[in-house]
Amino acid sequence: MPLFSYEAIDARGAEKRGEIEAGNEQEAAARIRAGGLRPTRIAMKGGRAAAGPAKKKGGMNITFGGISGKLITQFTRQFATLIDAGLPIVRSLDILAGQAKPGPFKNALEGVKEDVEGGRSLSEAMGKYPKAFDRLYTNMVKAGEAGGVLDTILTRLADFREKVEKLRRQIIGAMIYPVIVIFVACIILGFIMVFIIPKFEVIFKDMNVKLPGMTQFLINTSHFIGSVTGGVVIIGGLVSLVVTYKVIGLSPKGRYALDTLKLHLPVFGTLVSKNAISRFCRTLGTLIASGVPILEALNIIRGATGNAVLAQAIGDVHNSIREGDTIAEPLRHSGVFEPIVVNMISVGEETGELDKMLMKVSDNYDNEVDSLVAGLMSILEPVLIVGMAVVVGFIVIAIFLPLVSMMNQLSSGA
Repeated sequence: MPLFSYEAIDARGAEKRGEIEAGNEQEAAARIRAGGLRPTRIAMKGGRAAAGPAKKKGGMNITFGGISGKLITQFTRQFATLIDAGLPIVRSLDILAGQAKPGPFKNALEGVKEDVEGGRSLSEAMGKYPKAFDRLYTNMVKAGEAGGVLDTILTRLADFREKVEKLRRQIIGAMIYPVIVIFVACIILGFIMVFIIPKFEVIFKDMNVKLPGMTQFLINTSHFIGSVTGGVVIIGGLVSLVVTYKVIGLSPKGRYALDTLKLHLPVFGTLVSKNAISRFCRTLGTLIASGVPILEALNIIRGATGNAVLAQAIGDVHNSIREGDTIAEPLRHSGVFEPIVVNMISVGEETGELDKMLMKVSDNYDNEVDSLVAGLMSILEPVLIVGMAVVVGFIVIAIFLPLVSMMNQLSSGA
């Protein structure tokens, strides 16, 4: 009989791992549930993971590439509309899969439809495609199925994803302008250093002009950038930085150190911090409002937060709640959350409206992020202009100093 490894969550929200013998994946899932656990991942030992994409009927359709968040958000809104209109789940999936462009997401939708037709629940079927439907998504769908309010949950999930995508687009959009300006400036400066400065060097040599320190430094820099060694050093340095960053991020301690650094960067650190807290509050509020138990909700968020510092704070909250403490107290001691956030969450716990209070906190932080992005843009523009002016000014002065010296020599000779 095949042996399956599994990951599951118990009634208290704690993660469990183990192995179980079963005839197939469905039987393994049933036996795990019979033990009082809720399986989140099942994989055959020595075989293909049950959480991965299944083969399509009629042959294997191999595709490459990821699935964009925008595509999943659009699907969620359309799916919620179809379910709310009274269409059966399978029919809705069939319509949406039919209009999807060929690719990984279309294959995932067709696989989900086939599994639902075969008797699986929608959440179980979606759970087999984690690249398209993460734990947050599948757990909200599961809560909607259990409560008979799938249409409401899907609408709430669509609202959640749309707000997250909007905030993400704002931040990316704010970064596009300075990145393009810096990239174009680097190309122009590189062209000047490699092709223009050497021509002036020839002129200066022909005229036998003694070069000032600034000019000599500029010419030496031009030689370095234009040489093979200089190109190798520059490209190698950039590649080394990227590789070093990736390698450090592979270990838990390294990732924690990098995420701590991100939170303490000037201006950008505040933006990263407020965005992470907003996402935490909105995600937790959405899960609680959807009926997901708070311990399980915290486990889901901890694995999807994307920041090791915040994930550790959430883990501390999870452990404290499991021991009977409130949410607010461990958040207060974490040092990650501002006092206003902790106080609002505390009020939400006392009034029994934690989900609504979390949403209000998230809305407030979204507005603050909007203001920070706008302020960042207003700061970056003059900084870039001044920076370019300094560099161009240095080049112009360095070139004109020998020219002035040449003119003085000619005047004195006349």
